[in-house]
Amino acid sequence: MNGASALMRWLGLGGWRDPVRSAESANVRNLLLLIQLRWLAVAGQLVTIAVAEWGLGVRLPVAALLVAPLVLVLLNLLSAPLLTLRQAVSDRELFAALLIDVAALTWQLYLSGGATNPFAPLFLMQVVLGAVLLTATHAWLLIGVTAACFAGLGFVYRPLVLPGAEAGVSLSLYLQGLLVCFVLTAGLLVSFVTRISGNLKARDAYLAELRQQSAEQTHIVRMGLLASGAAHELGTPLASLSVILGDWRRMPAFRDPELAHDIDQMQAELDRCKAIVTGILMSAGAVRGEAPARSSVRAFLAQTAAEWQVAHPDVVIERRDALERDPAIVADPALRQVFSALFDNAMEAGARRIELWSAVIDGDLKVTVLDDGRGFPPHILSRLGEPYRSTKGRAGAGLGLFLLVNVLKTLGGTVEAADRVGGGAEVRLSLPLAALAAEET
Repeated sequence: MNGASALMRWLGLGGWRDPVRSAESANVRNLLLLIQLRWLAVAGQLVTIAVAEWGLGVRLPVAALLVAPLVLVLLNLLSAPLLTLRQAVSDRELFAALLIDVAALTWQLYLSGGATNPFAPLFLMQVVLGAVLLTATHAWLLIGVTAACFAGLGFVYRPLVLPGAEAGVSLSLYLQGLLVCFVLTAGLLVSFVTRISGNLKARDAYLAELRQQSAEQTHIVRMGLLASGAAHELGTPLASLSVILGDWRRMPAFRDPELAHDIDQMQAELDRCKAIVTGILMSAGAVRGEAPARSSVRAFLAQTAAEWQVAHPDVVIERRDALERDPAIVADPALRQVFSALFDNAMEAGARRIELWSAVIDGDLKVTVLDDGRGFPPHILSRLGEPYRSTKGRAGAGLGLFLLVNVLKTLGGTVEAADRVGGGAEVRLSLPLAALAAEET
């Protein structure tokens, strides 16, 4: 199967379904379609020459006529392998390919009756293909070239002598040729124009996807600026509250054990708020004096789960891993927030038990989060990661998964989500360890 696929690509019979990434890559697929059309044209030319010469008894300069299909075959054999190695084809190259086909058709019509040949309307197919594939300038140039060739064939050509002296016989053969020409032209146009239209639609879809990604990136930047600004503003009042709590601990009025316990709890929550602010600023590139923490995969996941569970004791997180080794990483605060957002979503979906699986496969950190909640609604799964897609029904909801998906994209990772068969949700994260690797000192 691999050998057959390679042969098809080498002959230019494959690759036209490859993803479209730009206007030039769409031209690659379109040129591959033209190569396929050229193979069909060669086959049709050989059949037509054989039928006319040996079936109908029309005297033709067979050797000269075979020059055109031979040139087209050689051109395909040279251009198709080179085309599979290229990522882009310009409009000028596409125009040149169509000109070669026009030249081959002109040569064959010149040797077989010129404009009086019933296959002369095949020029129209070249014009239609040019109108679909080329820019307006190149399309009009192609029309001018084909019109000049058609007009020239009305004056300079080798007469086509049809068998039979009666005019009726000659007219009958001419009408049969016109019918074959019409059927051939219509079939080829429908087949290839629909494929070419598919190429253009695929290109438009890719451009729409790029615009969507640009809008999402702009949204992330705006959110990052807002979050970092709020974090800077919160730094001063949090520091003031920390000083006040320190003063209270030294006051005789607050030495009551219950009050002291409350102050300790307040200090713990205050420290947690400061850690959150620090994480936001670090993610935005503005560090509040703390250096990024060096850790390992197992320690990072364990600490992240433990810190979250302290604030949510009603939900149990069970950790399981298949780590043969424990790679050293830099504990990225943004990634810590990713897991917190996952745990928060699971809890808000009614989960009371969360499983956290981890493994390293082919240099990628694979983490799977399973829960026993209500799972994802279909409209969330179909458009995973779009902002404000949520079932919570409040302003600002739906940003958790949006941030999750985009943070993973920024780090070069991927996110997949699905509903579990027995109920609950499953989220699979894949992240290159190189994106988190701790530098050796």
